[in-house]
Amino acid sequence: MNELNTPLRTIMTPGPVEVDPRVLRAMSTPILGQFDPEFTKIMNENMAMIRELYQTKNHWAYPIDGTSRSGLEAVIASLIQPGDNVLIPIFGRFGHLFAEICERYGAVIHTIECPWGDVFDPEDIISEMDRVKPKFVTLVHGETSTGRMQPLEKVGHACRERDVILIVDAVATIGGADVKVDDWCLDAVIGGSQKCLSVPSGMAPITYNDRVEKIILSRKKVERGIATEEDHKQFTSSPIRSNYFDLSQLQDYWSDRRLNHHTEATSMNYALREGLRLILEEGLEARFRRHKLHEKALVAGIEAMGLTLFGDPTCKMPTVTCVNVPKGVDPDAVRNTLLNEFGIEIAGSFGSLQGKIWRIGTMGYSCRKENVLFVLAGLEATLIQQGFAVNRGEALQAALQVYVSQKKQKVIG
Repeated sequence: MNELNTPLRTIMTPGPVEVDPRVLRAMSTPILGQFDPEFTKIMNENMAMIRELYQTKNHWAYPIDGTSRSGLEAVIASLIQPGDNVLIPIFGRFGHLFAEICERYGAVIHTIECPWGDVFDPEDIISEMDRVKPKFVTLVHGETSTGRMQPLEKVGHACRERDVILIVDAVATIGGADVKVDDWCLDAVIGGSQKCLSVPSGMAPITYNDRVEKIILSRKKVERGIATEEDHKQFTSSPIRSNYFDLSQLQDYWSDRRLNHHTEATSMNYALREGLRLILEEGLEARFRRHKLHEKALVAGIEAMGLTLFGDPTCKMPTVTCVNVPKGVDPDAVRNTLLNEFGIEIAGSFGSLQGKIWRIGTMGYSCRKENVLFVLAGLEATLIQQGFAVNRGEALQAALQVYVSQKKQKVIG
């Protein structure tokens, strides 16, 4: 078998994205034992930086070892008990995923849906809360399947006023768009490493507040093989069903107690530390502006080319752009040509949108001017090959004009 030699790609999907080279270098750092003081120091540094990322004062802010879905499941498994009422507003694939996971843990599910490509008026969610009186609301912030972003602030305050726990999937927005955990009254929030953080898939940074911790501790049960006499006294009749995703035990692991739960993913913690460090070094506001700039250039180029965008523009995500596939164009042939001839990867979509739109991500390290210009050039050439009458040369000029205008504004400012 030959030595591993993966091809270089320009990854412009909604995740995973290209990993910052500095993160890759950090992953080659020598392994430390999981209870080595130098490693637990890194764990504490990661907790502090996750708090800054989420703009929260929550004590609990740490990564779940696993993809972003592991973070969703850890929070749901640790909070939801059979019979709990859960309201799930669905405006894309990942709202359905919330329902899927909640059902498996015995929740009584109430869903409301709006067309894919739209989001909910917060008042509609609040009205439904008053009707079904849920214990929990689960809500996707950025729905990558449709490229839409749901406003959260009104819903968060309404949940707090009604003593409802709000669980938010911010996997596709954290690090690329504003997520104000404390200001918006979000109780538990889940992120992912493989999107705007520009870290490989494999970690799900989460945060949650005291309201959530109270529920978690009421279900605490430490493994028999490591439990103390005091732990045995606290055993509950309704323990968290999952062992791996038991946040009550993970709290002990990420606290000064350092109670062994699993072997920590050492190299992934190195990667997360470097990814978080780079985000905070850039500054959250500057990072959000960068994502909006490259989104603006991409959109300008797509529209100048003669293509149209999918979905309501008033709730568009700054990190994902959805493009309608033109009539008569084979969507998969375009994606295959981009990948095989240009080394560029873009994504299709799911469910009712499969074969109807392309999704182009501008996330994290992939969110760069050269990537935007390259994907526009590759897409134009591929569509010409497909026989679609593009406005030749207009896409790159429109995108470049966005960048030139931004430079002029900087000079004037």
